[in-house]
Amino acid sequence: MIKRILTHNFSLLNIDHVKLDSRWNYANVISPYHRIYYITGGEGGISHFEKKLKLEAGYLYIIPSFTLCNLTCASFLDQYFVQFFEDSSDGISLFADNRSIFKVPAKEIDLVNFERLVHINPGRGINRSDNPRIYEKDVYYKEYQQLNNQQTAAQFLETQGILLQLISRFAQPEIIVQKERQHIPIKILDTISHIVVSLHLPLSVKSLAERVHQNPEYFSRLFQQYTGSRPLAYITEKRIERAQYLIMTSTSKYTEVAAMTGFESLSHFSRTFKKITGMNPGVYKKSFQDLNEKQGMVK
Repeated sequence: MIKRILTHNFSLLNIDHVKLDSRWNYANVISPYHRIYYITGGEGGISHFEKKLKLEAGYLYIIPSFTLCNLTCASFLDQYFVQFFEDSSDGISLFADNRSIFKVPAKEIDLVNFERLVHINPGRGINRSDNPRIYEKDVYYKEYQQLNNQQTAAQFLETQGILLQLISRFAQPEIIVQKERQHIPIKILDTISHIVVSLHLPLSVKSLAERVHQNPEYFSRLFQQYTGSRPLAYITEKRIERAQYLIMTSTSKYTEVAAMTGFESLSHFSRTFKKITGMNPGVYKKSFQDLNEKQGMVK
């Protein structure tokens, strides 16, 4: 269990302390990164389908990546927030078995950690134009990746440590459902790496099995044993995750996104995207633009 969790690392995107008002009110929010809120004053609301939580002072909240939710503030909300990407050696998120919203009581150290995270990572707030449509999001994301690359070893390790501490608040059996797993065979790890860099190419169980010199049915069962998904389901999930990222971070047309993620046609891409996210690509992009616009307005 411990070795598995420590194979995860995090790439910081945004960290800030903000004061929000009634303009912080939007639906169908979904992002390719995790978000953690620490509420220090006021109140608001957060919901995921039928699950509704009150945003209130003294609590931490997490929204795992690719979790659809609604956020509201009636009048005033004072909060710290951090947004970060998650990477793991096997491509499986800590929250893969439970994509929902969660709330836990904060501790005194959490405020210290958020203050420290802001201090050692300056310039990470969402403080650009009120209208994000005037700038290219791929440039926006690359800028933060450059900031990560400029971190000293001490800053990087401290940032990782603080993010691990914040995630540890949610390390409860009903939230992070982690199965004890045997050592993952090198052929499965190699296949996962191959899939991640080959999403734009035709991929089949037969071709993946032949690549590692295994029988397709045996390979498929082995892949499911160590990843929790059959190969084709895993490939589709990763393609849609990549598509979500491209829609949010680039100006590529949907036909280009479909091609870059290995879909044979725009219609096939659109159907699959809606089946997995609950929204078609256009609605998804607009919801993300509206989110950024309102976050920019309250800065």
